Amino acid sequence: MQLDETRAVVTGGASGLGAATSEYLRQRGAQVTILDRDPKGRNFARGIGAGFIETDVIDEASVTRAIEGAVEEMGAINACVNCAGIVTGEKTIGRDGPHGLESFRRTIEINLIGSFNVLRLAAAEMARNEGEERGVIINTASVAAFDGQAGQAAYAASKAAIAGMTLPIARDLARNGIRVMTIAPGIFATPMMRSLPPEVQESLAAEVTYPKRLGDPGEFARMVGTIIESGYLNGEVIRLDGALRMH
Repeated sequence: MQLDETRAVVTGGASGLGAATSEYLRQRGAQVTILDRDPKGRNFARGIGAGFIETDVIDEASVTRAIEGAVEEMGAINACVNCAGIVTGEKTIGRDGPHGLESFRRTIEINLIGSFNVLRLAAAEMARNEGEERGVIINTASVAAFDGQAGQAAYAASKAAIAGMTLPIARDLARNGIRVMTIAPGIFATPMMRSLPPEVQESLAAEVTYPKRLGDPGEFARMVGTIIESGYLNGEVIRLDGALRMH
């Protein structure tokens, strides 16, 4: 699939890695519709020439409307990039007692169930496309799926599940001509990360094997582009982390 033939929906596409992805795809000639919960994302979308639909990824009706709206805007969907998610930190037993069940549930619901909710509805739409390759789905996991840190039980569980469902969904959708891939990024210089004190950023960068720096969101976006264009990539999780292995 060529990028200038791509018609993509990008969840969380108005900030962080999602914003970098949306902008990169637009620069390469793809049509993009951003699905984001924050209505302020509409200004970003307008600035890069993308569509925007306010969407709650964990709400079935909201995502259904968003997919229908994206098809109306672009004529079809042949790529879905799931970047929407939250980061939480909470010890299993903390100073105030055991890990909150609601915070664990919410992390799983947004990161995992939200990604699956979007991809299943996008896949159903892609299956209507013509041709041998009808679409590609790219999910976002994290190195926390493999090297989860203290206080990351909920986050690591949600990302490990995304990595774990990659192959079975790829097998499910093979008959429909739809590929499924996952990127597991390391520590990236998103606006949230850049808000941390410089010494904290430097400490995190020092953990990376090589190159010893934070990842550039543009590198994540280019990996998305590579996956879209490389038709033999399927059912795999790619660690994009400078060989980082969290202690």
